[in-house]
Amino acid sequence: MAVAFTFPGQGSQAVGMGKDLADAFPEARRIFQEVDDALGENLSKLIWEGPEETLTLTANAQPALMAVSLAAIRALESRGFSLKDKVAYVAGHSLGEYSALAAAGFVSVADAARLLRIRGNAMQAAVPAGEGAMAAIIGLEQADVEAACAEAALGAGKGAVCQVANDNGGGQLVISGAKAAVELAAKLCTEKGAKRALMLQVSAPFHSALMTPAANVMREALAGVTKTAPIVPVVSNVSVQPSTDPDGIAGRLVEQVTGRVRWRETVEWFGANGVTTLYEIGAGKVLSGLARRINRDIATASVGSAAEVEAAVAAL
Repeated sequence: MAVAFTFPGQGSQAVGMGKDLADAFPEARRIFQEVDDALGENLSKLIWEGPEETLTLTANAQPALMAVSLAAIRALESRGFSLKDKVAYVAGHSLGEYSALAAAGFVSVADAARLLRIRGNAMQAAVPAGEGAMAAIIGLEQADVEAACAEAALGAGKGAVCQVANDNGGGQLVISGAKAAVELAAKLCTEKGAKRALMLQVSAPFHSALMTPAANVMREALAGVTKTAPIVPVVSNVSVQPSTDPDGIAGRLVEQVTGRVRWRETVEWFGANGVTTLYEIGAGKVLSGLARRINRDIATASVGSAAEVEAAVAAL
């Protein structure tokens, strides 16, 4: 009867997230202040008041989502909850892996905020605006999507990049790369029988080889922070294996910038290794919805409000 904590990625952000936690728990409020101090700006005001289009910017959304997740963790701890005693594994979707690692003590909250700001800026700067794209492919087998990506990369010419960026489960794959190649791959996927092939409103082709410059930035940034073995194993996005080795974890975080987020396999791994309940810590309920589509035998719950904190403490 094991429990795992999961931490959401970009797309789960919403203006006002975490305000309820900050109002109810001084410990949660201190997290937001810690993040503000680390970044030298009032990110909390942006999180709670908007505007939405500014919060959604990658460089803001990434540390903002981490702040909300860690505020939820501190709220749980203020009620006597112990991550080390109650949780078998943690994992996070893309940037959420940094939230998971901060929750488990791999890096400080301040360093996590600074790393995510660097990550967001580096990912944005890696590819000129308009040259990259991402698309969600619904209802097509992974092998068919990968074949479409390979065909599109050749068809777009000049060594164009097109690859599966996210395997989210429930028949949802996200592809990423050069704009012309992704558009062609989306068309090919439709022809192969995909239920939907939807171009995404994103600012860069995340989790593709085009992010190599950002991976290099993150390698240097991670080398410059203090890293400690996490108090619970962290299941990596790119390896789908648990680890408490600081150097290995840092290496996987660098690989994650260009590598596939293997979320379907992560949830399947949890199920195969005794996890019976997944808690989604922070904003939104995206990961809970994905988990239910991947493995209906795993129970799910969200912890993003004061009421949900109290419910989780009672259940755990």
